[in-house]
Amino acid sequence: MMFLITFGVMLAVIAIMAVGVIFGRNAIKGSCGGGKSAAECVCTEKCEKRKKLDAEQAMQASSQA
Repeated sequence: MMFLITFGVMLAVIAIMAVGVIFGRNAIKGSCGGGKSAAECVCTEKCEKRKKLDAEQAMQASSQA
C-alpha cells in the first residue's frame, strides 16, 4: 500500500512538472539573472562568477598593455 501511495505522489509531481514545461515556463534564474555568461550580470552586488571574470579581464588588459 505504501508503494502505491509513493508511486502516486511521484507520478503527480512529474505530471505537474510536465505542465510547466508544456506551457513554456521560464527557467529558474541564478543570482546574476541566469544569462548565458557572467558578462551579462546586472546585479547590484557582483557575484563570485562576475568577480572572477572581471579579474581575468583585468589580467588580460594589463598583460596586453
